[in-house]
Amino acid sequence: MPGVFEIYVQTHFSAAHALRGYSGDCARIHGHNWIIDVFVRCKALDDIGIGIDFRDIKKGVKRVLKNLDHFNLNELPPFQDITPTSENIAKFLYGELSRHLNSENITVSRIKVSETPGAGAFYWEE
Repeated sequence: MPGVFEIYVQTHFSAAHALRGYSGDCARIHGHNWIIDVFVRCKALDDIGIGIDFRDIKKGVKRVLKNLDHFNLNELPPFQDITPTSENIAKFLYGELSRHLNSENITVSRIKVSETPGAGAFYWEE
């Protein structure tokens, strides 16, 4: 079986949200410094041994996060019908980044979204 490389970058953004239908403090609007880990699988390396340049991943992530950073996520179109939980944010980022980064040899493999350093969610598709 051929080997696969998994490359990742970590970044962050700041935004507010409220958990609709939640019975507790998080039903009120509050903010997080969201920590995002983007994992990308590479089937092959280029001539100098790179699967995908970290800069290319960061550029794709920056393009997507600029539409979330310093907003109330509940007010944004992707979260009009779903609550912007860590799980739903991870799924949204997976879809958006897959459109920007996927190619014949490169695939977004999973996304990790953390509300705090010790709590978050992963999303991937099988």
